[in-house]
This record gives sequence, C-alpha cells and structure tokens, in this order.
Amino acid sequence: MNLVELLLATANKGKIAELQTLCKSANIIVYSINDVNVPNLDVEETGKTFAENAELKARAFAQATQLPVLADDSGLEVDALGGAPGVKSARWVAGSDEDRNAALLTELSGSTNRNARFKTVVCYLATPDSNPLFFDGEISGTIATTPTGSEGFGYDPIFIPKGFTESFAQLGVETKNRLSHRAKAFAKVVAHLQKK
Repeated sequence: MNLVELLLATANKGKIAELQTLCKSANIIVYSINDVNVPNLDVEETGKTFAENAELKARAFAQATQLPVLADDSGLEVDALGGAPGVKSARWVAGSDEDRNAALLTELSGSTNRNARFKTVVCYLATPDSNPLFFDGEISGTIATTPTGSEGFGYDPIFIPKGFTESFAQLGVETKNRLSHRAKAFAKVVAHLQKK
C-alpha cells in the first residue's frame, strides 16, 4: 500500500491519538489541524444526523486545505431520554464535559432504564469535490450513577460499555481505543484506505 496522508478535522487530542494509534502500522499518516497550520474552522453543525454533520466538517476542511480529510460526528444516545443528547451531545448543555455529565445524571435520576449507546459516523473526502464515503461505529452500554475514572473525555466517566463494570474513563485509553464506537468507525476507514 502506498503512503496515505490525511487530515483529521479536529483539534481534539483524544480523537487524534485514537486514530494515530490505529494508523501506526497501516502506512497512514494522520495530521491534525494544528499540524497543517489551519485554523479550527468553526463549522456550524446544522445537520440532523451524525452523517450530515460529519460531511459538513469534512467539506469545510477539505476546501480549506485541499487535503484528503476525515471528519466525524459522534454522540451519546440515551434510551430513557428518547435518544438525547444524540447529535447535540457536545452542545446539549453549555459548559464543560463535567457540566454535561452532571446534567445527564440529573435527567436520569430515578430512572431504571440507563441503556445507552455511543455512535460515530466518519466522513472521508479524498478531494473537496469527491463523493463522501461514510463509516460508522457503535457501542452499547449503560449510564453510571456517578462519574468515575480520569482518562478519556466527554461522557467517558459515566459510560459503562456492555460486558464491563467500569466506565470508559476507568478502562484506560488502550482498552477504550480497542472497544469504542470511534475506534470501530476508524478501523473501517483504515481497512478501506489499505485497499487502495
């Protein structure tokens, strides 16, 4: 396989590390927006689905850099909340990750249904005008009653993946990267790029 270089349209260090780990042995070099000296474009996520938001971000960064781009949109869907926060996970509640986790736990207080899933859709654009390719990943689990653990980001301290008793934030980066919704979607991207 030829060397593939691409931009991951994010400044999120957790996402970058996750993809770089997957690409280490695949002859794929992943750049962050900081690596290519592109400002973090403030792409408004107006899509109604994860795929629509991922494509909005991918197109904006592909046009700004002329590089092949990966962009993702991810979210947490909680059954007791009718799938919320969903595509609005990062902006569901103003403030920090801790604020969003606290708000979610408050919403679920007294609920016996704590089933949830993390979903990711990754959009790949080889060029700014190319047809988008989409890759998805999902992991089911439950919402804890209190945040635990110090690794990870976002909802990791309150999400317990199915088959485990610890939150993503307790399991550690290596285990999370093997199991996560984003890792599953990124693995599909890597497999696609290796076929080229």
